[in-house]
Amino acid sequence: MGKVIITAAITGGIHTPTMSPHLPVTPQQIADEAVAAYKAGAAVAHIHGRDPHNGKPNSSTDIFREIITGIKSKCDIILCLTTGGALGMPVEQRIAVVPEFKPELASLNAGSVNFALFPLLDKYKEFKYEWEKPYFEMTEDLVYPNTFKTLRAFCEIFEKNGTKPELEIYDTAMINNIAFLIEKGYLKKPVHLQFVLGILGGLPAETQTLVSLYETARRQIGDFTWSTCAAGRSQMPMCCAALTMGGNVRVGLEDNLYISKGQLAKSNADQVAKIANIARELSLDIAMPNEARQILGLKGLSKVNY
Repeated sequence: MGKVIITAAITGGIHTPTMSPHLPVTPQQIADEAVAAYKAGAAVAHIHGRDPHNGKPNSSTDIFREIITGIKSKCDIILCLTTGGALGMPVEQRIAVVPEFKPELASLNAGSVNFALFPLLDKYKEFKYEWEKPYFEMTEDLVYPNTFKTLRAFCEIFEKNGTKPELEIYDTAMINNIAFLIEKGYLKKPVHLQFVLGILGGLPAETQTLVSLYETARRQIGDFTWSTCAAGRSQMPMCCAALTMGGNVRVGLEDNLYISKGQLAKSNADQVAKIANIARELSLDIAMPNEARQILGLKGLSKVNY
């Protein structure tokens, strides 16, 4: 088994300020969290932007620029910029960060999914900001669109800018989508996959599901690198399963606000340190950013546009 790549998903577009006082929302907070995650053992930081005034997901390139230049000035962590953006965000707005910044790595969602967050309304009755409740309500009637036309266009933009896609897989059918894109020449092997589990509308966070995804991808695609993330309390169990299977892992406040049962994580670094310690107990070595660049076949920090 090679070295394990730990990704920290810093803030995401799912959780809201009401849910945790530790969720970073300003560019400075997000940048500081990424640097702290790096110091704790993360080789990759997955970056979303937020409105610094109310924490609402925001894909403004100005906000992204402040975040990513702040991180780059302090460490050499790999930055994986989101093209998922926020639920309901136009496709053109989601992809804008790739041609603007030419990052080493960016997310590319491999198909459409009913990305449902509305059950959270049963847990939270009052919200800090007016946008939060409607944001969750709309997901009962929302398809998160990633059509074949979108996938083709995204792949072409990634290729043109030298950015490697991190292919987000919520459902087994998305592996078929990726195999099709490879066959048509829109994606080049080896691809990098991320199995995303535990989202309502996608596959459940179960070990059997993870094994099935891995085996299906082997049959359909062949060689690839891969990572796993899971929502909520399934985060650490599924990451542990991935480690035992030879995979890489993603933790962070995008996926889970807690460090243990009933205890909010005070930072992304808390979760990174926890999974890094688990990996070491399994006699696994943690990849540094430059080692992760070699494993993933990235172009290098000198070739980004920020």
